[in-house]
Order: sequence, then C-alpha cells, then structure tokens
Amino acid sequence: MGMARGMMRPLEILYKRLSSPVKCGHTYSTTIAHEGTLFTMFTENSALGISNYSKPINVFGIHFTRNYSSEVSTSEQMNLIKQLRERTSAPIKEVKSALVACNWDIEVAQKELRKRGVVLASKKSSRTAAEGLLALAQNQNKAVVLELKCETDFVARNDIFQYLALSLANSALLCEGSTQASGTIRLSPECLEDLKMSFDHPKLTGEKNVQNAITEVAAMMGENVKIGGGFAISAPSHGVLSTYLHTSPQPGIGRIAGILSLEVEDKDASLDAVQRVGSELAMHVVAAKPLFLTKEAVTSDALGNERDILRSQAESTGKSQMAIDKMVEGRLRKYFEEVVLMEQKFIVNDTVNIKTLLDNLSKEVGSTVKIGNFLRVEVGEGLKRLEDVSASEPLSQAA
Repeated sequence: MGMARGMMRPLEILYKRLSSPVKCGHTYSTTIAHEGTLFTMFTENSALGISNYSKPINVFGIHFTRNYSSEVSTSEQMNLIKQLRERTSAPIKEVKSALVACNWDIEVAQKELRKRGVVLASKKSSRTAAEGLLALAQNQNKAVVLELKCETDFVARNDIFQYLALSLANSALLCEGSTQASGTIRLSPECLEDLKMSFDHPKLTGEKNVQNAITEVAAMMGENVKIGGGFAISAPSHGVLSTYLHTSPQPGIGRIAGILSLEVEDKDASLDAVQRVGSELAMHVVAAKPLFLTKEAVTSDALGNERDILRSQAESTGKSQMAIDKMVEGRLRKYFEEVVLMEQKFIVNDTVNIKTLLDNLSKEVGSTVKIGNFLRVEVGEGLKRLEDVSASEPLSQAA
C-alpha cells in the first residue's frame, strides 16, 4: 500500500504540470481518467489541426486528454470575413462558415469556398433567372447585344456581374456559330458557352471558357446566373449602324437596347446627317416599341387577331354594318401607327412620322436612305418574344 502511494505522488505532480497553462497564445484543458492497469492514449486537439497519437504513458492506466485552440479575437474575425468577402464576393454567411470550418485560415477558406461554389451553382441552376442586364458591343462589321440573366436586380448591379456581361458581349462579336436571317444573327447560349476567354478582374482572372466563368460568378453571387441569348445585326455596306441603351449604369450595359441600320444608296454621300438621325431612331425604337418595319411586314395572324378584336368592339355599338366596317378600318390605321416603325410618329418631332423623316433625310444627303434592319431587346422580354416567331419571318419584325 505504501509503495502504491509512493508511485501516485509523481503522477499528482505530472497532473499539476499538465493542468498549468503555457503562455504561448493557446488555452489548454487537461483531463485524467484512471482505467485500471492498462495504458491509454494521449490525445491532442488543436484548432489549427487535430493530432492523435498514442504513447505508452504509464502502466497505471492514466488517460490524459489535452484540448487547445488558437484564440482569434472578434476584431480579427471581422477583418478576415471582410477580406474574404472582398476576394470572393460570396454571401457573408458562406464566408463565415468557410472560415470557421477552416479554423480562420483565409487561404484555405478561399479554396473551400471555390469547391463549395461549384456545388452551390449547380443547385441554383434550376431556379428562375428573371432579372439581369443587356451588354452591347460593336465593331465596324456588326453590333451584338447579349442578355446575362440572374435572379435579382441586386446582383445585376454588382461590378463583377457587369464585367462578365461586357466580356461576353465583346467575345460574342467573334462568334460565328449562329443562324442568319435577314441580316440579323441569332446567338444561342450554346454558341457562346464553349468560347475561351481571358479575364482580367480582381475576382475573375485567367483563361477559361464561358461556362466555367459563369459558374464561378454564380458561386460568388449565390444566385442562378446564365446566358439568355443574344443577337448580332450586320452593318450595311454603306450607311450607319446605330445603337442606344436605356437604363444604363455604365457604357455598354443597360436594360433595353435599340439597334438600327440605315442604308445609303450613294456610296459617295456624306454620312454625318445619317449618323445623327440614326442615333435618334435607335432611341425611338426603344421608346416606341415597334414590332414591324412596314405595314406589308405585319403577319397575317397578327392582323387577323387585331381585326377580330376591333370588329367585336365596333359591333357592340349597335351601328350599321357599313359604319362598323369603317370603324374597323379606321382603328386598323391607328394600330399600324402603334406597331409599324415606318408609320409611327417620330418621338423627337411628333409632327412627322418615320417615313416622312427618311424622305427628308434622303433629300438632305442627296441619296435614298432606308432602314435595313432594327432590333429592340429588353431584359426578359425581347428574347422570349422571338421564340414565338417562325424562322421564316425577319427578326426585325419580332425583336
């Protein structure tokens, strides 16, 4: 018995030493359990990594467990969260979760967020993306308008989202895999997703294809981000290609786009006046929302539906058939003024319609000037409207 007490004395001293804190920026806790005569494990847990190792401590079955963790002050935590948010633009909840999981190591947490991002983006890809922006790019040969979609206008206002949209539009100028109709090229999302691009943004750098870039941005934003499609309209051989963006937070970005080409018959004619009027007409297209270029271009279905509606309204007045017919024809003229570009009143000067405006412009430049094509696209509307139009119809009538 005395011998056993003598051997327990050193263990008591060892316990006191293990229980004493060591001043090295960590906090410790030690527990001891007696388990008979079998030796036990010595386990060490650290907030900077977990190490488990076993040693034959003694033959008396004493179990030592020491737990320690690095202390990160609240101010340091907030600073790390802020830094990681700036690096990744990820939601603050995801940023904090990654930092906690990675023991506040910002480099490891950033990698973890990227790994999580691919999963999060794939989960969000089925959600409706009804918001977004239009990006417009132009060179001497054509102009391209592209829709990048997201779920909320908050994300649409984000710098990296707008940077991605502009980058895609500029790359779309090089895209040739599309179907051409009446001088207007439709750009499908599939045509663009495999394009290789070089990005130079603090949060999006290096060379990668469009689909991978969209996945990264979707992970940063925490929303479904996808290409809605787009159009490219060719410039005339002699004339101007004019563009206008409405609700534009920065050059090349907006919610509504108007594109219009003016063709000049005489190749030697000056284009100064044509450029001025072209810019005004592109703005007119955005404001007046024309659906067709000329009365002859109005589809039979659209005309038939409108005629039926107008006749039904006229018949409700109880007037004679002759009077009803005159009412229908009169209201059809009003309908043409609303949806046919050449019949619309010019928004800059409503005393003339577009047809008269072009006649006056032709006299000014000394050569016939005509509209070759026009396009109006609005976030969530213009591209959807086109899907209901047959491929045989000019796109200028649909968009």
